[in-house]
Amino acid sequence: MTEPSSLPDGPPAVAKNVVESARTFRLRMAVIDHEYEVALDTARDRFGRTVHAGAAAAARARRDEAAIEAYATHLAPHAEDLLDAARRALDELPPARHLAGWRAVLDGLSASTAEIRRVLDRPVTGPSAERARRAALWPHLTAWADHGSIASNLADQHGTRRYRPSLTMEEQQAWTEKAQAAQQRGELDLIESWYAADGQPITLAHLVEDDDSTVVALHGDPGAPGWKVIGHHAHEWEAGKALPPAVPPGVLRPDISRFNRPVPVPEMSLQELIRNVVEGHSAGDASNALLSAVQRGYHAGPMVRLQELLETSAQFASALETVHGRQIAARLSALGRQIEFLAREVEDAAEDLGATVAVLPPHRTPVLRMRPRPAVDTTPPAPPPRASTSTHHR
Repeated sequence: MTEPSSLPDGPPAVAKNVVESARTFRLRMAVIDHEYEVALDTARDRFGRTVHAGAAAAARARRDEAAIEAYATHLAPHAEDLLDAARRALDELPPARHLAGWRAVLDGLSASTAEIRRVLDRPVTGPSAERARRAALWPHLTAWADHGSIASNLADQHGTRRYRPSLTMEEQQAWTEKAQAAQQRGELDLIESWYAADGQPITLAHLVEDDDSTVVALHGDPGAPGWKVIGHHAHEWEAGKALPPAVPPGVLRPDISRFNRPVPVPEMSLQELIRNVVEGHSAGDASNALLSAVQRGYHAGPMVRLQELLETSAQFASALETVHGRQIAARLSALGRQIEFLAREVEDAAEDLGATVAVLPPHRTPVLRMRPRPAVDTTPPAPPPRASTSTHHR
């Protein structure tokens, strides 16, 4: 949603390189992470367990070395300038809830930059020392990959034009009443939402009247009373130029990193469990498959994982801090409780099935996929008589 901008200090070309450096580094780290995951897949079995430790270690070494090279090439020459520009922009922003968190992120990135420089400047001797150096650098490199967008976004907005309302108070009131009426008719279609630097949400919507659509900008939560229209535009691109630019969105959990995910827990898929039932012979085979689906703990089954997904999604919907988000969070929480009840019912049924101590009856015989060929010296069976083709006409 932002227009290209330049930092106020230094030539524009240099300033643009400063901002683009962090973005290029993040893109490069995403590629490195994808290549690493692909390499790890070749070292795992079908349940996700690492079975080739040497291949996994080699992939990790290639990942770490590529990340160091990417930092040295793209970010190291500009990291300090980027952080300085981001701090100047932060000092100019109006008070908001997120500013303290952003300042802490910038301080953390500055500390990581200093630590990366210190580790890279320290001489190493031998493969073990090199591995230790890469392991020490990885958390700081991923800090930039995970959170450098905040610094680059702040630096990109430093010195840009300030938003000024395009509507008078009377025009805002008239357009707000028009949009509220369209919302009651079901003709206010939300398009996109973001947060401005002051921490207030802005939402674009299509306002439909008499088969004519106008893009309006809403300030506040569209699902709660008190929102207002702060602008109307011919199309979304024009709205993006006129409205306050977007700032980086938040995260559900502050300690989550895309580049430092926990090792995946080995798990059996639903397809595997269904296949176990189809290929089974005794009631115990089907019972074990059902019990695996509702198993809890470290080796949680698919039904338990589904419940976790619903609970986490409910937390996400609630964290949106909107009226509709809280309503959907309540629905998802209720669905999670239903899945928990259903899982316990499945567990009881599975135990009862296993207690039957029964096997499939022998008359359920298998069917050969490939029918045996007749012997070479046997006479093929006579073909069935052909039906007469004569017909009677009236």
